[in-house]
Amino acid sequence: MRFWREIRPALLATAPPVFALLTLAAGVMLMASGATPSVPERFMALYEHTPILEIELSHFLSSILGLALVLFAFGLRARLDAAWTASVATLAVTSILAMTKGFIWEESLTLAALALALLPFRAAFHRRARLTQMEVTPGWLMSTAAALIGAGLLGLWFFQHADYDAQPFWKTMVDRDAARSIRAWAGTATTFFAFGVWRLWATAATPKVIAQDDTDFEKVRAILAVAEVGEPASNLALLGDKRFLFSPSGESFLMFGVRGRSWITLGAPVGRRDERMELLWRFRELADSHAARAGVYAIGPDDLPDVVELGFSIQKIGENALVPLETFSVQGRKRGNLRRAWRKACEDGASFEVIAPSEVAAHLEALKWVSDSWLEHHSGGEKSFSLGGFQPDYLCEFPVALIRFEGQIVAFTNLWTTASKAAFSMDLMRYSDTAPKNIMDYLFIELLEWGRAQGYESFDFGMAPLAGLEDRPLAPMMSRVGRLFFDRAESFYNFQGVRKFKDKYDPNWQPRYLAAPAKWTIPLLLADVGLLSSGGVAGLTRRGRRDEPTET
Repeated sequence: MRFWREIRPALLATAPPVFALLTLAAGVMLMASGATPSVPERFMALYEHTPILEIELSHFLSSILGLALVLFAFGLRARLDAAWTASVATLAVTSILAMTKGFIWEESLTLAALALALLPFRAAFHRRARLTQMEVTPGWLMSTAAALIGAGLLGLWFFQHADYDAQPFWKTMVDRDAARSIRAWAGTATTFFAFGVWRLWATAATPKVIAQDDTDFEKVRAILAVAEVGEPASNLALLGDKRFLFSPSGESFLMFGVRGRSWITLGAPVGRRDERMELLWRFRELADSHAARAGVYAIGPDDLPDVVELGFSIQKIGENALVPLETFSVQGRKRGNLRRAWRKACEDGASFEVIAPSEVAAHLEALKWVSDSWLEHHSGGEKSFSLGGFQPDYLCEFPVALIRFEGQIVAFTNLWTTASKAAFSMDLMRYSDTAPKNIMDYLFIELLEWGRAQGYESFDFGMAPLAGLEDRPLAPMMSRVGRLFFDRAESFYNFQGVRKFKDKYDPNWQPRYLAAPAKWTIPLLLADVGLLSSGGVAGLTRRGRRDEPTET
């Protein structure tokens, strides 16, 4: 018993792929058996004691159930509890049918042994889902079609080269054994075709975009308000441009964007920690069922075990800056420049204030003026997906930090808060031409003090793209190419400037990753993230009145 307890976790981990492969083989075996001739001696012995209708029905049903086992194999691979139940029952039935269709005792013992071997591993198939909701991928359809065609060709070869090679193949149609095999194969092919047509119409549709006026939007707000796990950027769920998968409990969600064949989540699932893995599996299966490229974007080190469990490849895409609020101070020689910039803004008359979400609507006109002034000097226009844009409904969801100068609002940012208070951050950071120099340093210092007073542990400065990638001979190609961009592509994006500006606050740098089922799809997914965030190619090429490097 002690030995069983020690090896049980390893056996449960390997059971789904192993039994999926064995069940797939059993299904193919049944389809091949139904399409090939019976053993004459055994068949005659069975025929003497069994009604011909029972033999014909057993032969036909055995092939159909072989096709079902191929389907169940893919459910076993996905650890579905319904697939385990259906597989055990189907294997038991087909082991009996193997005897009544032609006294094929070897086949019967094999199927019965596989059913008995599956019984102790019920715990390995823990994911609850009905078979009618199981995602059927294009790969499954192609594999099943190949097995079906192979079984038909095998039967054709047997009937041409066994007892019938003295006459043309078409004459074997009159033979009962040949007709029985052809009926079984044709019935299986028809069932497969009908199933394919049904899945074409019944497959789960792409979840719709949930905007502010959608009834599910309130569910997103409720989850963010109490989320056990969720980063500040999880508030981008309120931007109104995302699609969502909700957990059965309604207490967690996963948000993602779609561009062409790319389905990309923004961060890890938000809500309950114990529901994250289930949502990731559902996302991958849903993407597979639509022949889409699945990607998980901007995840941290804590999320890596989950995406590894999905079988994803991982690529580092940058580093995220977190400033611990408890230890941050503007005092000391090292922070002299920051302290002087903050003091100069104070002396010039700048003031800082955070207003509640309910007060934002009254200031929208002034905020719009600041935003338009800022956009005139920056290329690309408004963003989306991984960055917020100036949308009145979106801004009214959050507290907003205001900076006034000479009685006028000259800068603002909306604040991303979290239920756990582990971290907070900002989204839009906009200032007008009339704002004092170094106004952003003043804003950040005031924000850090405000966050500390509110009980937050750290301030999330966001990601520095391509930072921290290694250019070593044995480093991954994507890392080496990314490092080249970081070092040489300053005219395209201020990669080093972003990292240098955030370094002034001595943050803790944490890696950020993109995960995908195949390594070669990562560049495509990164390109689509850029296009989703910029509003397409037109957004990438849109230029401001004059281009100025941003500080963050």
